[in-house]
Amino acid sequence: MITIYTDGAAKGNPGPGGYGAVLKFNKHRKELSEGFRLTTNNRMELLAVIRALQELKLTGIPVTIYSDSKYVVDAVEKGWLWGWQKKGFKDKKNPDLWLRYIPLHLKYKPKFVWVKGHAGNIENERCDQLAVEAAEGPSLKVDEGYESIK
Repeated sequence: MITIYTDGAAKGNPGPGGYGAVLKFNKHRKELSEGFRLTTNNRMELLAVIRALQELKLTGIPVTIYSDSKYVVDAVEKGWLWGWQKKGFKDKKNPDLWLRYIPLHLKYKPKFVWVKGHAGNIENERCDQLAVEAAEGPSLKVDEGYESIK
């Protein structure tokens, strides 16, 4: 099984933000993070999932994603995403990221598990640390999907 932990953070919401992800498979472990100059917390939560899935090299192996984002977990696990897609994401936020997520979902069929944030889950805490550090980094990227709609 491939296990992924994700978290996102934004100061000011919108403001500088970042994501962190930890991927684990057998004895392998990989950490990911990036920071952006202007974004939202929900965008970073979702981007963490997208970037983690993009790193996978294997298919056909169960993938479980642990996230403290009700926005992401519920959208997928409760099936809201598919209703939003049918309606062309009308009046929904972050359609650019959801459209990036959908093919990854269809390829890997991940199961999402919600975890309480800041509650002592070691990997979730690490993801939070990665996200905050990325958001405070010296060379923040442009979140094109967010800044292009402003």
